[in-house]
Amino acid sequence: MTHIARLKIGVLAAGAWGTALAANWAQRHDVRIWAREPDVVVSINKEHVNHRFLPKIALPEALTATGEMSELCGSDVLVLATPVAALRVTLQVLKPLFAGKALPPLVWVCKGFEPETGLLPHQVVREEMGDVAAAALSGPSFAQEVARHMPTAVTLGASDLALAEQLADWLHTANLRLYASGDVVGVEVGGAVKNVLAIATGICDGLSLGHNARAALMTRGIAEIGRLCERLGGHRETLMGLSGLGDLILTCTGDLSRNRQVGLALGQGKTLEETLAALGHVAEGVGTAREVARLSTELQVDMPIARAVAAVIAGELKARDAVAQLMSRAQRAE
Repeated sequence: MTHIARLKIGVLAAGAWGTALAANWAQRHDVRIWAREPDVVVSINKEHVNHRFLPKIALPEALTATGEMSELCGSDVLVLATPVAALRVTLQVLKPLFAGKALPPLVWVCKGFEPETGLLPHQVVREEMGDVAAAALSGPSFAQEVARHMPTAVTLGASDLALAEQLADWLHTANLRLYASGDVVGVEVGGAVKNVLAIATGICDGLSLGHNARAALMTRGIAEIGRLCERLGGHRETLMGLSGLGDLILTCTGDLSRNRQVGLALGQGKTLEETLAALGHVAEGVGTAREVARLSTELQVDMPIARAVAAVIAGELKARDAVAQLMSRAQRAE
């Protein structure tokens, strides 16, 4: 792959995260974002604001939006910014648009496991698109801060390290630093399961259990992520980087974290339905908790915190009872 000074980047889905990245990249490249909501297309093009998903943040005038996915076909890189549950159907719509044409590198920014199948995003991409140039972007990154061009560092993971390095060179900006990794599984597992831990620490804080309890949950949580990561073919050392520990710290402690907000509400006695309605955005940890709990059982991976979160979300266990259950587990070596 050769160096390109200025790219054409197509971003699929104009939620908060897709819009934030598009706004950031528009400092350096020609960026067009696809949105399925007509009002979002109009507000970005006319007012340079995404009122629905990223309100009160001015977007670059150079950033344009479209409601036609086919208008992204001339892109040098395609960025998939849909939730993980919508990744497959988005790929199915995208694929025929490139019939007989070269598919540019794909980068997805969703975090989680596909509902029902339990597949990681790179596995979904492989099933739908075959062996294509593709990478996962993950790391500690709140959309609002990225959109405001605040300093951020994330990881690009691909099975082809050279591809990850090339994409990192293409997609970095003055305030967005990208590190390359050849461990796409580790990058994806870290980004997915930390959302479940963010719900757990939110529950802990919602119950006012203190900083000691939060630190314990985060520390034991990274151990759980490591066990699942290895079982799925990833490397534990990847989890000591931005897409693991970095993202875990941010999501478990930052008040902008949607998953932490879900946990806080559950810990305060609110129902999941009330919580999600008030949130108004996707909190991918909710679906991920169910998939992780199921995977941990199927793969015989010890993940008591993730299973407890899944039980609280399912209404099978009250938040305070989940904490008591975790604290009463048999003693063991760390």
